[in-house]
Amino acid sequence: MSGEDKINMDIFKAVTRAIAESDNMDIMANHLTHLLIGALEIKGCTIFALNLDTEELEVLASFGLSINYLNKGPIMADKSICCTLEGKPVVVKDVTKTDRLQYPDDAIKEGIGGIVSLPILFCGETVGVLRLYHHEPWDISDRDVDSLLILGENIGLAMMYTRLLNALQSIHETMSVLPKDLVPLFRK
Repeated sequence: MSGEDKINMDIFKAVTRAIAESDNMDIMANHLTHLLIGALEIKGCTIFALNLDTEELEVLASFGLSINYLNKGPIMADKSICCTLEGKPVVVKDVTKTDRLQYPDDAIKEGIGGIVSLPILFCGETVGVLRLYHHEPWDISDRDVDSLLILGENIGLAMMYTRLLNALQSIHETMSVLPKDLVPLFRK
């Protein structure tokens, strides 16, 4: 049996607006972590970006978790709730009754009871992970998991949009310092 739904249309609108109205990934991610903690009445939230070179999950934004917990060690994509990387949500209802965590003792010490880990997707590929941490064992509703999966896809779009925007701004800045006689060569 699933828990009661927490994500209603007002919460979904607020979260979607936070994504759509920002061109700065850091600010948007920080707003999202705060919004989700308040809306879901949970302990913490972290948005990770997947580093394809090191296969680590790198913290993009986090709220509600201690510095000690965030600095417990590298989060290896294949060791920490790895099904998320396959594009599937993972619900760890009780952290004391699972073998899916890379740092289970740290989670218990942090006061985490349950974790929901969701893929952040772009064009069907996992580009990051959204993790929600509850202070007690968590029976999240299937409907809320579905809503959070949609949110993960929106975060993926926002991540790629801001990366593209930053790349274009960098190209524009580079073009503006080129000698004037070189600029026509790039317009053909």
